[in-house]
Amino acid sequence: MNSLDGLRRLAVMQVRDRVLAVGVASSLAWLALAGLFVFLGPEAEGQGGAGWPVWLVGLLLPLALIWLAVWSARSLLLLRQEAEELRAMLARLQPGDGAVAEDPAENRREPEPRPAPGTAAPPRRTAMPPPPSRAAPDSRQAMLELEAPPAAELTGPELFYALNFPDGPEDREAIRCLRLALADPGMARLIRAAQDVVTLLAGQGVYMDELTMSEADPGLWRRFAEGVRGEAVAGLAVIADAAALRTAATMLRGDEVFRDVAHHFLRHFDRLLSRKAQDSDPQLLAALAETRSGRAFTLLAQVTGMMGRTEAEAEAENDPAAGA
Repeated sequence: MNSLDGLRRLAVMQVRDRVLAVGVASSLAWLALAGLFVFLGPEAEGQGGAGWPVWLVGLLLPLALIWLAVWSARSLLLLRQEAEELRAMLARLQPGDGAVAEDPAENRREPEPRPAPGTAAPPRRTAMPPPPSRAAPDSRQAMLELEAPPAAELTGPELFYALNFPDGPEDREAIRCLRLALADPGMARLIRAAQDVVTLLAGQGVYMDELTMSEADPGLWRRFAEGVRGEAVAGLAVIADAAALRTAATMLRGDEVFRDVAHHFLRHFDRLLSRKAQDSDPQLLAALAETRSGRAFTLLAQVTGMMGRTEAEAEAENDPAAGA
């Protein structure tokens, strides 16, 4: 965390404090105004006991609206801060952008298999194979520095951690894998598109860590990666969160920016699956679908009909009135 990140965090905290102060001041001003109305207004002796509940509702309702606005503003600021921190992390990890160098021994360390951060991986999933050790570079050739070496092919676990995104600055293994992925131009485009999709969905209350996914046949993922679409791979439509599906469908129909970003992301993730299907075990494809990027892909693929009927078509078929 550099000084710029610290200044950004401090600025966000100051804005949130100002929002809180505005809420307190507005509440006090309303209470003072209500007090003046009670003491200086006309007497309400003839109203009886029924007038007090109405007066109490009139007093508390504006206070509730004030604090609802304060809570919404503070939540929006927190969401924007998280999005900016993730974008800043991706920018720092971009090769050649002055990213903080890590210990070479740390870069050669093999990642230990672990479940996806933020999700509870069921025990029936096949564990990711340990990555092969990387050969140490020839120091004599490195001294020449004639040209940058080509990006190394990521192992299965490294690809998994990169597509799942780091949980924070302390998630060193995921950050290392993300740096390796960003060294490849194609993977860098996919990572940025996935981050944009996940951030835009989170802005509408759809969080990848909260999506529940049932187990899918890894063989279906291989068939999907080979180009099979529609009802033949309907078993991959494992997201049953109706609210998330409706939100994603609404965003695709009504938000032109999200629609362009989503189709860009779908193309790049589909190419990755096609490339990995040629030389990888189907279990790797199923594991990649459980990452945050993979969950976003599955959600959008269900909504767009790549995995069979869309949610709207299924509801229309189950609703006799809709089909009439």
